[in-house]
Amino acid sequence: MNNKYRLAVTAVMVAVLAGCSGGAERRRQANQDFNYLETKPLGAWNLPAEAQASQVYDYAIPAQNFQGELGAGVDIRPPQQVLALIPGARAVKDADGVSLLLLKPEELTKVWQLTQRLISERNIKLRSQSANAMETDWVNWTNEDEESEIGSRYLIEKSSEVNRYSYKISLIDWREGGKTTPVSAINKERYSILMTNLVMSRYDEQERELARLRAQELVKQIPISMGQDRSGLPVIIARAPYNVFWERLPNMLGQLGFTVEGRNRSQGIVEVKFRSPDDEFWTELGTQPIELDNRSYRLQLGDLGNRTSVNVTDTDGKPVTEEALKSMAPVFAAAIERANKS
Repeated sequence: MNNKYRLAVTAVMVAVLAGCSGGAERRRQANQDFNYLETKPLGAWNLPAEAQASQVYDYAIPAQNFQGELGAGVDIRPPQQVLALIPGARAVKDADGVSLLLLKPEELTKVWQLTQRLISERNIKLRSQSANAMETDWVNWTNEDEESEIGSRYLIEKSSEVNRYSYKISLIDWREGGKTTPVSAINKERYSILMTNLVMSRYDEQERELARLRAQELVKQIPISMGQDRSGLPVIIARAPYNVFWERLPNMLGQLGFTVEGRNRSQGIVEVKFRSPDDEFWTELGTQPIELDNRSYRLQLGDLGNRTSVNVTDTDGKPVTEEALKSMAPVFAAAIERANKS
């Protein structure tokens, strides 16, 4: 999947999991109305004269005070979910916040350093900081499903024990509309997870960028040689995975007199039209000209695991000569080397 597309998907996931869209009223919307709040309290049951009482406790409601909101105070938004963007990491939610249990100390170090950069980039002030803990100043959130601006403060901690590497974000202070108030359990969980997801998505973005840079380095080194396919026919062999060589090929062909007219990645087909450059081009490249006529051809790529095969046929499906393939191999190699130097 394209890196930009993956990053866009990650951003959308964070936004969606932040809460329902449609305004603050949606989080407290009843199915019909709140008339049930006007229901009269239950009274004592008075038995008629000479009636015999029969006690059934199957549906008895315990007589105690239940903690929770009523009516418009009930938050009907779906619960937050911690994005699973660190391979092997396990998220644990408790009354204080969210803990990430990581597999390796290197991962804990990366997450911690990333958190420090994220705090710096977003100009979040710290009230205190030590080697294993950071206490933030107010972090402000403006969400469509909140009635006013939300402020929250966090305690971010890390710990390393034997085969246990923990990173924890706890929400420790809360305000709404600029007024400090006690935080509900729902909001404490929701905004602890939201902060965790910001770190997780940034970690994922960082890892994808590192993977892209590693792929670029891999792409630079693609040895080209002649070989044989599974049936023993001559082919050009590029010592790079199929997906790497597929991305590099169009630009390389464009520098050698080929015009790419169509591609089908799943079938490994590249339709091209060839027009040989002049003698000065070949002299500068340091190779002999490609032994192909100026016409249309089809390149057929094959996935050989860590290698890619390239065969060439004309528009009728007839393979070009072995001499033509042999003339192309050093030209491909020289073009890749020249591109690496530029």
